[in-house]
This record gives sequence, structure tokens and C-alpha cells, in this order.
Amino acid sequence: MPFFFAERDGDHALIRDADARHLMRSLRVRAGEELQVVDPKGFLLTIQVDSISPSLVSGRIVAEEEHHPEPSRRVVVAIAQLPAASLDMVLSRCTEVGAAGFHIVSADRSVARGARLERWQGICREAAMLAGRLQVPTVAGPSPLDEVIDENSVMLVRGAKPAIPSRGEVTLLIGPEGGWSEREMALVPRHASLGPRNLRADTAAIVATAIAVGF
Repeated sequence: MPFFFAERDGDHALIRDADARHLMRSLRVRAGEELQVVDPKGFLLTIQVDSISPSLVSGRIVAEEEHHPEPSRRVVVAIAQLPAASLDMVLSRCTEVGAAGFHIVSADRSVARGARLERWQGICREAAMLAGRLQVPTVAGPSPLDEVIDENSVMLVRGAKPAIPSRGEVTLLIGPEGGWSEREMALVPRHASLGPRNLRADTAAIVATAIAVGF
């Protein structure tokens, strides 16, 4: 069961709206059951449900502990726009691993177009709850590569010699299945590699994020 986000109200925790409906109708939670929920202020709460409705689930806090699931390093995943299934996987799995945010890139060789920000943000929220995170990564874009590049950008290019930097904030630039174009590679001075093997874009994103956050 995911760790639903809750707000503390005295000795109770409250879960609202869509999450409350999901608990009631899909997970069929009943009064008297115990749940673990996340207080975004940094606590994992165990609550005993005492009332439940489609708009509000309330539970008495019976235990709490400090909760520190967020990586110490800020890692942003700038991923070229991929076919829907692959992009959904990147957003979900990289959120679980610890990505702080995402920027969707309209790369020269992207085969998908269009923005689905509400859906993308929802995927990140569900994955953050599953992982018990305190924060939901934000999703921006789609944007051209030159609008995404910042001083922390590192472009993943197969065959490049350096490894992913191990310190400081980093924006990982991960290209489409066809790879970055020559024009795009010339825009970014820092390149890095995940090794000699050719990885799918979604695989590369997950592996790179895990390495960068020190998973």
C-alpha cells in the first residue's frame, strides 16, 4: 500500500479528496484499521482510522518516527520526450529512486510531441507516495534543449570517457532512442557515459539517477 500524504491536526492525521476516495473505494479501508502515512514535515505516522468518507479520512496518531527519505543531492532528470509508455516509466521509477524534478526535452530526434503535464505530475505523485517520499518532483516542459541547459548539466553520451560527477547538484540530460544530434551535443560541454553498453533511454535514465543520488 502506498504511504499516503497526510496533514496533522492535533493528535489526528487527515487524508483528503482523491486520496480519501482511493482509500475508501479501491483499497476498502475501514474504521479501526491501522495505516502508515507521511507527514511532509518529516515524520512517518501510524494512524488508526476512526472515520472515513469519499472526501476525508481521519485517523488517530498512535505512533510516529522521524522520516528522512530524500537524497542529500539534488538530481534533475532532463529526459528527451519519449513514447508515452517509456516516458511514464522514467517519471515513475526515477521518482522512486529519488529524482528532485524532471524537465521534458523536445529533442531533435524525439518521436513524441505534445504536453501532458497533468498526467505526468500525477505519475510522479503516485510514485512519491509509493516510495514514502516527502516531496513530489515537479515536471516542466516540453522545452527545447537550449532552454533546459544550466550550469549543472551533464549530457549522457555512449562512449564518453568521464563518469557522472559524484558531487553537487546535477541535471542529467538523457536523449531519445535515436540519440542526441550533433547540434545538441555541441551545446553541452560536459558529457558522461554509463559504460560501453547501449541502453534504452528509459533504462539509462533510471540507472543514471540511481548512480547520481547514491542509491
